[in-house]
Order: sequence, then C-alpha cells, then structure tokens
Amino acid sequence: MIYISAMRRCQSKHKMRTQHLSQHFDFIDHHSVSWGDVRRVRCRFYNRFHYEYPGPIHDLKQRLVVIPADHYGTQQLRHHQLTVDPTPITTRQATDRFGNRILEFEIPTAEHTVSFDISLEIENHFMPEHRPSVLASKRQYYLQPTPLTAPNRQINTIARDLQRQASTPQQLAQSIHDYVYDIMQYAEGVTTVATTAAEALEIEHGLCQDYAHIMIAICRSAGLAARYVSGHLLGEGGSHAWVEVLLPTDRGYSAFAFDPTNNRQPHLGYITVAVGRDYRDVSPTSGSYKAPYGGHLTCSKRAGLTLVEYSSGEIVEIHSIH
Repeated sequence: MIYISAMRRCQSKHKMRTQHLSQHFDFIDHHSVSWGDVRRVRCRFYNRFHYEYPGPIHDLKQRLVVIPADHYGTQQLRHHQLTVDPTPITTRQATDRFGNRILEFEIPTAEHTVSFDISLEIENHFMPEHRPSVLASKRQYYLQPTPLTAPNRQINTIARDLQRQASTPQQLAQSIHDYVYDIMQYAEGVTTVATTAAEALEIEHGLCQDYAHIMIAICRSAGLAARYVSGHLLGEGGSHAWVEVLLPTDRGYSAFAFDPTNNRQPHLGYITVAVGRDYRDVSPTSGSYKAPYGGHLTCSKRAGLTLVEYSSGEIVEIHSIH
C-alpha cells in the first residue's frame, strides 16, 4: 500500500500543536515594533516536521518547499541549514518555474520516525521601489484559473461589480482585498487544502489559504494577474498565506502584497518562502511511502527578530542566541 502525505496549511494567528524545539534563543518582542518606521530587519527561523509511524516504512519520497530563494525582492537568505533523520540516500535541489527552491529526498527505510529540521537567517529591507517584478510573458501564469481558483457565476459577478467601481488597477486590487476580508469569517475545520475558492466563498468561512484563493480567483476574473504566497509571520503558529497582485508600474509589472486574512499589506515581519498559482504549487511538504498504515505529522516553529533598524538610524539587536 502506498500512502501519500501532504501538510495542511495553518493560519498564523492560531497556534499549532507543537513539540519542543531543541534550540534555545532570544528574540526582540515583535509586538513592540513600530513597523511603519522600520527600514531593515533580520530574523531567525526554526521549523521542524516530525512524522511518526506505527512501524517501518519503505521507499519514502519526500518533497519540501520550506527554504526561500537566496533573494526575493528585498528579502535575502543569509544562512540556511536542513537536517534530515534518517539520512537520505538521494538529495536533489531544483528551482521550479516560479523561482521556488524545491528539495526532494529518497529514504529507503525508516523504522518509526522521519524528521526534517530547518534553520534560516533572513534579512529584509524596506524598499518599495524594489518590489518583486514579473516579466509580461510570465504574468500569463497568474492570469489563468486553476482547479482551486476557478471562477463560478458568483465570483464573476463580484469581479464585474468591483471592476465598475474602480478607476485604476491598484484601486481594484485594494477593493478585492477589502471585499474578501469583509465577507469571510476565519474558521478552523470547515475547509481543507482541497477546498476551492468557490466552495469557501459559498460558506463564507475558512483559513488563510481560502482567503488567498478567493482573492486570487476574483482578481483573475477581473483581469488582474495574482499569485499565492506561502510564508510565515513572526512568532509561533503555523505557516501563513497571502496574495501578490501583479500591477503595472514604470518598470513593467511589480508584485503588490495583500493579506486579506489580517486586513493589511504585509510588512517586514512577513517571511516569503514560495509563490505559485495556488496552494498546490507551494505545499510545504508532500510525498509518498510504502506501508500498510498511515503516519502522524507534528510541526514546530519559531520565528523572531534579532535586529531591527529604524528610519532614524536606531538599531535594536539581540546578540546572544544560545
């Protein structure tokens, strides 16, 4: 029997059930940061995926999308480390068509557990003029509907109504963001990663991936190219999803970020891991193995600031990570 596993996305403002992380570290309190005055941050990120099985499993093939590209917009990956237990016999790294870092592993046999431990150090700068840009030819990727973002009559009607009220693409993108935030209610357990935008909009409840899928579906129906962003917010909790709308600028098309779940534009406290057409392009962990039983996945995460530089030149920094 072959089992296929995929991690469900968890909204960042609700804490996950976690197991203890072995690292001990101090962070700057991100709640005390005046984000509007920040021009540079540095953060550390620790993540663990731990699978447990009733007995041995065989021929494990695992795919991870958990380490950002070296550069993404103004975000720079300064350091990363990945530890896999048991040691894989094959490790492959590739870059997909969206620019994401893809890691693939093959493990012939694992007795009862498999663990992936990730450590990252990331620096980001406030430079609005250096938003991620997209070539006009690749923009087409993000205009076409996908199975998770296919529009129905309701989505098309909403898109037309919001189009009529907007005078610019930027205004239209903001109106779609506001609409999704206003109509949706955050709720666990009512959707899965296979729930479509149309299904989530019908019940008006869901998680962050549902908010993102709905906004993307309306944007595309209204003629705006939009993509799904997988990443993290500072602190504890699960991974998070938001949206980038590709809007015309003097330099072509640039990615403007919107977080309809939290009703804001993402600030430097957001860590971008990957982008795609929808959740299926950027699922953090997925794979298959041979065994007559399923497994259990637990996740642990900490992400916090080690340096904050304000526009005034003031720098707050944590030097001791022990």
